[in-house]
Parts: sequence; structure tokens; C-alpha cells
Amino acid sequence: MQVSHGKLAPLKRIAPGDRVAFYAPTVTLGGKDKCQSFILLGIVQDGDPYQVTISADFQPFRRNVEWLSRTEAPIAALLDQLDFTAGRHNWGYQLRFGLFAISDHDTDLIAKAMGVKLPDRS
Repeated sequence: MQVSHGKLAPLKRIAPGDRVAFYAPTVTLGGKDKCQSFILLGIVQDGDPYQVTISADFQPFRRNVEWLSRTEAPIAALLDQLDFTAGRHNWGYQLRFGLFAISDHDTDLIAKAMGVKLPDRS
């Protein structure tokens, strides 16, 4: 996984075993074609963040993730149930800042909407 345009600091805040859900506001980066769905769900794997070279000017940091689902789950059906969106008319604002922690309750709801049974945390 790569977050926040490849920055290292956000990836250092997560640990192996953490569950991650990726949200896409649009189909294409910077586009106006709305997606507004969770598009990936996975579990962070062992190992530290590592750097890759995309070009001479772009060497982002990444972490390995075991992806459990690539099934889209529209957020609209979950807005009243998710802890971080319930009762908020400006629910999308927080999503603009990249990686942030959500509750186990929210992760479980997203997983269910994506048709995934998450493994028990050890």
C-alpha cells in the first residue's frame, strides 16, 4: 500500500495486523467521475515500510498488505452506521487527509459490505 503521495510517516503509524480500508472518491485521480466507495480491504503484513523507484523524481514508500477484497462497497449505504460519518453532513472532509484510524466497528461494517469475513485478531 502507498498513502499520502508516498510519504513515510503515515506508514510508520501502522503495524502488522492492522486492518486497512481504501476509499475512492472518484474513478480517476483528480476526476469528477464519482466512485464514493471503499475499494480495497486488507491486513498489513510483517515488515517495515520500504521505498520503491517509480522515476528519478518519485520514490514513494510502501507497506505490504494482504488484500482480502477488491469488491466495491458504496459509502452512501453506510453513512448512518459508520462511527466516523454518522450524523455528519460533511462526512467526506476527514477522508481528504489520507490515512486515519477508524473503529473496529467501522472496519467490520466495511468488511461486511464488501462480502468479507475478517479473521479474528490475534
